[in-house]
Amino acid sequence: MALAAPGFSYSPKRVSLSFAKCLRHRDDGSDLATLSSPSSPHKWRMVIAYDGKKFAGWQYQESPPTIQCLIEKALTLITKLDRKQLHLVGAGRTDAGVHAWGQVAHFITPFNIDCLESIHAALNGLLPSEIRVREISPACPEFHARFSTISKLYHYKIYNDLIMDPFQSRYAYHSGYKLNPVVMREAASYFVGRHDFTSFANVSHSDGLVNPVKEIFQFHVKEMDHVFQIEVEGTGFLYRQVRNMVALLIEIGREALPPVVVRDILAARNRRELAKFAMSAPPHGLCLMSVNYSDDILKAPAGCPASSFGKPQTTSKCRLPFY
Repeated sequence: MALAAPGFSYSPKRVSLSFAKCLRHRDDGSDLATLSSPSSPHKWRMVIAYDGKKFAGWQYQESPPTIQCLIEKALTLITKLDRKQLHLVGAGRTDAGVHAWGQVAHFITPFNIDCLESIHAALNGLLPSEIRVREISPACPEFHARFSTISKLYHYKIYNDLIMDPFQSRYAYHSGYKLNPVVMREAASYFVGRHDFTSFANVSHSDGLVNPVKEIFQFHVKEMDHVFQIEVEGTGFLYRQVRNMVALLIEIGREALPPVVVRDILAARNRRELAKFAMSAPPHGLCLMSVNYSDDILKAPAGCPASSFGKPQTTSKCRLPFY
């Protein structure tokens, strides 16, 4: 059965055998876990996809529900550990309404897990259909979902036509104004490189003192029929930085501003300078596509179970009376 959350309604699901195993108490010698010394914790990495429309972002809070909150509740039911013991950490704190295909998180258990496929199936059985764990892997002790990253890749989709395609409306921002991809690409080129992005960051009380200097590795504007897909990869991003950059590109694409305005706003290092021309683009067009790490940090410790990418469903071979 999916986890109940305020404002959500889910149909009960049949509990599979592997799911039932995962719900056994870990002290009973089941296949789920083998207890080890509390002084040698085990770390696990997850790749997570979610439709963020109904959720209040990634960061933990009970109500309205967040992605982290629901995953922690599922892990608590399966492992019998509380959230402080699990210490679930995400690579990025996506805002309310923002989607993800490749969010990465890690959690810790004081025992080894022998059947990652079973715990994987149990997690997805408990989570609402808008959230899916795509992969669970053993991680080395040095791995940290947030601090080990070398880059993050975001996509932002814009549907550019007079009439919005209703099948795109959940994941793309609608611009009825004809956008010019040539000037948008020229403007995007000013973002590439190492810059102080103070002008493109909204103030967040939870961020504290964050270094505003980030490096953008690539910034592409791709045109696919009526869809503009903006792809930006960098070392990291400030609060709402991507949505603010996209908002300015949209104004430039409408030819309301020249591309060189990007350079001038960057140089100003003042959020008010951007506010003269553009507000943040809506969250539903944004998706965290991948979080990237070095090969060394992704190496699993010796003797760990194989990664789980999901267990294929099988059909019973028994003959049914109506066959």
